[in-house]
Amino acid sequence: MNKKNELRVFGGIFDPDRNKLRIEELDHLSTAPGFWDNGEKAQGLMRERTALIDDIELAEKFDEYVEEIELYREMTSDGEEVEKDYRLCLKAFYSLIAETELRMMLSEPHDKANAILTIHPGAGGTESQDWASMLYRMYCRYGERNGFKIKILEYMDGDEAGIKSATLYLEGLYAYGYLKAESGVHRLVRISPFDSAKRRHTSFTSVFVTPEIENDDEVVIEDKELRIDTYRASGAGGQHINKTDSAIRITHLPSGIVVQCQNERSQHKNKASAMKVLRSRLAQLQEEERRKEMEEVAEDKMEIGWGSQIRSYVLHPYQMVKDHRTNEETGSPDKVLDGDLKDFIRAYLLQRGNDD
Repeated sequence: MNKKNELRVFGGIFDPDRNKLRIEELDHLSTAPGFWDNGEKAQGLMRERTALIDDIELAEKFDEYVEEIELYREMTSDGEEVEKDYRLCLKAFYSLIAETELRMMLSEPHDKANAILTIHPGAGGTESQDWASMLYRMYCRYGERNGFKIKILEYMDGDEAGIKSATLYLEGLYAYGYLKAESGVHRLVRISPFDSAKRRHTSFTSVFVTPEIENDDEVVIEDKELRIDTYRASGAGGQHINKTDSAIRITHLPSGIVVQCQNERSQHKNKASAMKVLRSRLAQLQEEERRKEMEEVAEDKMEIGWGSQIRSYVLHPYQMVKDHRTNEETGSPDKVLDGDLKDFIRAYLLQRGNDD
């Protein structure tokens, strides 16, 4: 294989012609009468169209870099400036390869879906609730950094500080594929700002990430399986949210799953959002049950639960964040808590790909 063809290997993981045919098919479907009658299904097809265009643009980027690198190779004798530009071009090209490697890991059915992320503090009162609010900010910052649209579905203030629970909806291509790396228990070690004796405290918070399920047929929920309660919302949301019993809590009786939504301005919208969360949770539960039937549990595989943290954030006596699944670590917890999660997510996806 010559050098030029070697460079094109990654660009060839996509089939632009096949993608273009599918885009034409979707464009034709979108003009058909009744296409938008089922809003969620229509939006899902439009997201598929966006993903196909994104793949085409990625393949085109590879071709552009290949041509540019070939040009620089022919000009490397033209001086230091050209050599410098050549190195910068190679660095950008290798960065694109790394991005594409991650994309290749996101091949499971729901990886391209939007994500629903729920945060619950563990035992420990104010300390754990404050840790939950730190994680809430971290995921909001991660979403902003990566161009995801963020919607708050549910937010409950803590008694003195922090939060009792929160649910975020992150909309964007591969939102679930990336954020699924965050499901599990997160552990914080620090000098507590709420302890007058300045003692070191350890806190735990769980994060649960599920994909948005757009196909109602994928998860069938019967009305008799649900208990629906309304209540007056509290926390962030403006004056309106605190004056009406618009918040919704839905309990799925067979599974015991409880979901709630309070940040929409009407009971009807809150119920629709809560049902969306419930469908995603049930789909995830079904997928986990299928995996348990098909796979032998690896010796080092941890259950997602209290006491089996996936990641530790140590702020005292030293500074470190370490993922216990991959051994990925950094000495810059401030960057991580500001939403810089790419190295941890990358390590998780690569390990998962190798395990498969």
